[in-house]
This record gives sequence, structure tokens and C-alpha cells, in this order.
Amino acid sequence: MVLRRGDVEVGTVREATVVDDLTRTQIVMYAGASGDYNPLHTDEVFATQVAGFPGVFAHGMLTMGMTGRALTDWVGEGRLLSFGVQFRGQVWPGDTLVTTMTVTAVHADSVDLDIVTANQDGRDVVVGTATAALEA
Repeated sequence: MVLRRGDVEVGTVREATVVDDLTRTQIVMYAGASGDYNPLHTDEVFATQVAGFPGVFAHGMLTMGMTGRALTDWVGEGRLLSFGVQFRGQVWPGDTLVTTMTVTAVHADSVDLDIVTANQDGRDVVVGTATAALEA
């Protein structure tokens, strides 16, 4: 899909489930793909007994990547001009994440978006902004 100027206006909202029931396997696969083997994400004993967390949790960049996929699925590949986030909470195995993208401004050739990815309890885990190029 490619987002066109006539497709959106300020206030247009799109929602996408980016992961349903995140698995430990997905977290470990991301560790392998990224090279980030921090034991907080891969070693249950370390995460619980050394670091004091309830268990392993997902990499922030995995959550950002899933959020980014929701963006490019909407605006089109190669259309994302900027994308930045803040990490607000951990993402745990079993979580379901939904990304909500809201148009905040429409320009002649681009669109600005606010992005929020929340878990199944409605807790924001990633918030951010993006700008995407519009097709004429």
C-alpha cells in the first residue's frame, strides 16, 4: 500500500495488531538476528535471580521494529522519512501488542503521525512520531 494525500486528514487513525501472544522463540530469534544476546532477553535464571525481573523480556528494538512494520504496512515501503520512539515499558512473553497511528498534520508531500504501541492491558510500551512521504 502507498498512502496518498486524499487518503488521510488530521485525526485519521489506523490500528494494527503487531504481535499476538509474543513467544520466547520470537525474542530469541530477534537476539540472533540483531546480535544482542543480553541475558535479560535470553536467560531466565539471570533475568529472575540476578536482575530481579519476573522473567526474560523483549528487546526494545524488537518492539520498535514491529511498530515500524505497522507504519510501513500503512504508508508504503520506502515512504518513511523519520521515525523515533521512547520506550515506556517492558514487553513480556505472552503479550499482544497493538499499534495506533494517528495523523497529526498533512503537508503537500508528507504526513506526520503520532504512534502508540500498547499491550493487552492498555499499557503504552512504545510512543513516538513519524513522518512519511505521500504519493501525489
